[in-house]
Amino acid sequence: MKSNFVKDFAPKLNEWRRSLHALPELGFMEYITTYRIGKELEALGFKLFVGKEALDDGSRMGVPPESELMAHELKALEWGVEESWLDKMLGGNTGLVAVWDTGREWDHVGFRFDIDALPINESMDPKHLPAKHQFVSREQNVMHACGHDGHTSIGLGVAHYIAAHTDRLKGRFTLLFQPAEEGGRGARAMVAKGWLDDVDYFYSGHIGIHSLPVGTIAATTPGFLASTKYNAYFKGVSSHAGMNPELGKNALLAATTAANNLYAIPRHHDGVTRVNVGRLVAGSGRNIIPENSYMEIEVRGETVEIAEYMAEKATRILQAAADMHDVSCTVEPVGLTEVVVCNDELIPKITDWCKTSEYVKEVLPSVTVSGSEDVSLMMNRVQKHDGQATYMLFGTKLDHPHHHPEFDFQEEVLLVAVDAFISIIDGGSGIN
Repeated sequence: MKSNFVKDFAPKLNEWRRSLHALPELGFMEYITTYRIGKELEALGFKLFVGKEALDDGSRMGVPPESELMAHELKALEWGVEESWLDKMLGGNTGLVAVWDTGREWDHVGFRFDIDALPINESMDPKHLPAKHQFVSREQNVMHACGHDGHTSIGLGVAHYIAAHTDRLKGRFTLLFQPAEEGGRGARAMVAKGWLDDVDYFYSGHIGIHSLPVGTIAATTPGFLASTKYNAYFKGVSSHAGMNPELGKNALLAATTAANNLYAIPRHHDGVTRVNVGRLVAGSGRNIIPENSYMEIEVRGETVEIAEYMAEKATRILQAAADMHDVSCTVEPVGLTEVVVCNDELIPKITDWCKTSEYVKEVLPSVTVSGSEDVSLMMNRVQKHDGQATYMLFGTKLDHPHHHPEFDFQEEVLLVAVDAFISIIDGGSGIN
């Protein structure tokens, strides 16, 4: 029954994925995406919580400027988002939570699916599958370059299975369609709303990360790093670069001094560290001392202590660079992730539950990763309340890395991931 469902649903999974891929939206601006998800789940009978019902407005980090939000809200209306739905999401309160209660006492199971895209301009190379099959991004400099279009489709497939088989299932299911995963900004707002506080088992996962054969999954993923993301604003004084350079206070030099020294932070003997300056914008003309500069940076660490070490060093360097060039510096934390520790007790369960899967060919106990994920906040909240949580990988061939203009995945992985999750649902409900 399970395999037949997945097989019959394959065309729909691909259709959702391609539709979402063609119209990507950045974090906290997923108005159209949230609406599409919501209408699909509303028709199934899920109890929906949208916008501020799903997340705590004040706990969001790195919210885009109001002008960008308003422009995208107008675009959402043009694309057919109903005003009653948009009203719930105004101001960047995107994402939703869908709840299904079978009415039979059992475990509360939670799933997280991230829905946002990245500020990357997608390749139009005809060898790139989305370009070849005409579902390439329609948005300049916005692209699903990390597989979240696939994750959202997987979530919709899981929701359809729950709705169609509720008479066989037990317990309660909460599906979190989370905005703004990129930059570690959205999970905190959903955690603050309390959705994870009484979850017994929590599952999430990612397409790819490592290039693995389709049909291979990993039950756990050690190695995720704690991270903090910052925006830094340097404010100096402009002046004529030829006639009065001594009167200027160069914000560009302060930023570049900071950037060079951030990469010189000593590594830590207790574990892995990372630092990156991802964006630096400064100046207005070749003969003008730059008055303003802006940087986007991140630091990461293998443990909480190492992450704090990196954060302290980074913020001190930013301020010291500003002092050196006699400018001011404002540092704004805009994203946060924590260390992830999956529950190893789930490895034999997932392995056993997936034995009957037609699509899952191999379950690896674990695959080590080295990025960061704000799902960590959700997992840690579940575990803090004595629940169990894991983050899985779903194998696919990767011709290009994540966050690349030609990133893509084998669409067969969608079937594998849906089948893995519904195997977990059935197994957890005692269905063989």
